[in-house]
Amino acid sequence: MPDQPLVTLDYNNMLAPRLGGGHGIDPARLDALAERFRDVHADTERRREAKELGFYDLAYADEVVSEIESFAGGAGQVFENVVVLGIGGSALGTIALRTALLHPYWNELDGEGRDFFPRLYVLDNVDPATFAAFLDHVDLRKTLFNVVSKSGGTAETMSQYLVIREKLEAELGEGYRGHILFTTDPQKGVLRQLAQTERIGTLPIPANVGGRFSVLSAVGIIKAAMTGIDVRELLAGARAMDERCRGAELRDNPAALFAALQYLADTEKGAPIHVMMPYSDRLRDVADWFRQLWAESLGKHKNRAGEEVFAGPTPVKSLGATDQHSQVQLYVEGPFDKTITFLVERDPAVDVEIPSLPLYAEVGELGYLGGHTMGELLRVEQQATEAALARRGRMNMTLTVPRVDARSLGALFQLLEIATVYAGGFYGVDPLDQPGVELGKQLTYGIIGRKGFEEAQAEWEGREPKRDDWTLS
Repeated sequence: MPDQPLVTLDYNNMLAPRLGGGHGIDPARLDALAERFRDVHADTERRREAKELGFYDLAYADEVVSEIESFAGGAGQVFENVVVLGIGGSALGTIALRTALLHPYWNELDGEGRDFFPRLYVLDNVDPATFAAFLDHVDLRKTLFNVVSKSGGTAETMSQYLVIREKLEAELGEGYRGHILFTTDPQKGVLRQLAQTERIGTLPIPANVGGRFSVLSAVGIIKAAMTGIDVRELLAGARAMDERCRGAELRDNPAALFAALQYLADTEKGAPIHVMMPYSDRLRDVADWFRQLWAESLGKHKNRAGEEVFAGPTPVKSLGATDQHSQVQLYVEGPFDKTITFLVERDPAVDVEIPSLPLYAEVGELGYLGGHTMGELLRVEQQATEAALARRGRMNMTLTVPRVDARSLGALFQLLEIATVYAGGFYGVDPLDQPGVELGKQLTYGIIGRKGFEEAQAEWEGREPKRDDWTLS
C-alpha cells in the first residue's frame, strides 16, 4: 500500500461549480493563473538557488540537528525547565510545536510523567504582571533560559534578558553562564558579541532565514529536542513536502494551489479575510503561527518594483468546535469577505467514548449522543460547518493530516511557508521583508531614548497627540 500523503488539500468548496449563485472562484480563472505561476515558480527557484530563501535548507541541515541532539540529550537534561525569551517568530513556532506534540498539560506533569524531560515555557510578551508572576514561580537554579533574537536588538526580548541576567548572577554568581543559551545570528549582532565576551553558549539562526520562517531552525528544534520530540521526523516531513511542491504545474503543487486560491479570493472575489480554523486543540497554535507568517509576509505598502500597492490579506484564527458558538454565525451569514481553511486530523490517536446512560436514553437532547465518541462528534461538527458554509456560498477548503505527529507537522509548516512565498509572487511583493515592523521598532527606540534614534524621537514628539483634548475622564 503506498504511503498516504502527509497533508491533503480539498479545495472543491472554493470553486464556483460547488458554491453556485455567483460565488466562488471560476476554475477557468485558476487555470488562467497557471501560466503566471510558472513565472512565480521560476523566480522562487532562482531566489532559492541564490540562497535568499534559506528556510528551504533547514530540513537538510543535518549537522546543526546533530549538534542540537547532542546538547539536548546531554547538558540539556540537567534542567527541569527551559524558558524561551522571544517574541513573534522567535516564539510562535515553539508554541505551535509544544501544543501539537507534547501532552496538553505537559508543564503540570511530574518528572516521571514527562519522562524527565524539562518543562517548556514561552515568555513572548513584556506584560510585567505575567513576567513578575513567572519569576515568583520558577526555580532559577533548575532553569535554562533560551534567549532568541536574530539581531539581539529586539527591545522586548532584551528587556527580559536583562532582568533574567541580573537575577541569575545574583543567585548563581559566575554560574549564570550555564543557564543561558543564545539563539541568534551566526556572525553578527549584540547577542553574538555578548556570547563571545561572556562565554555563553549559542545556536545559529541562518542569516537568510527570517524569524517567521524559522520554526524548523535551531529556534524551534532545540526546544523540541530537549522535550523529547523527534526532530528527525519533523524535518523528514518538511523534506517530503519540499519535494511535493517542487513542480511548476499549478494544479499539481499543493502550496501553489493554496496560494493561488487565497490570492484569487482576495483580489477577484472580495474576500481579503483568511480564517484558519483547526478542528483540533493540538493544531490551534499552528493557526496562530500562520497568522504572523501570512500577515507579515504579504501585508506591504509597496511591491517589488517600488510601486504603492497596499497589498495583503488579513489572517484570522478560529477554533472548531469552540468558535462555532462565537464566530460561525458571522462566517455563514455575514459578508462574503472571508475564506475558511479547516485544519483537520483524520485519525486521532486518542478518543473518548460517550456513554449510553439508561437514565437519559429517552431524553432527546442527550440520548442520541450515547454510543458515539468525542472524536466522532468533532469530526461531524467540522463536516456540518463545512457543508453549511458551502450551502450559503462561502468559500472554504480543508487541509487534512493523517495524524498530528512530528512528520505531518513538519510537512504542514513547510507547505504553508512555501505557499507564503508563492503568494508573495502573485501579489508582486517581497515576502521576506517587514518595513512596517521596522518602523514601529525605530519609533520605540526613539521614544525610549536609544542612542542613534534621535530622529525618530523628534518625529514622535512633533506628532504626539494632545491626549487631554480627546480623552474622557
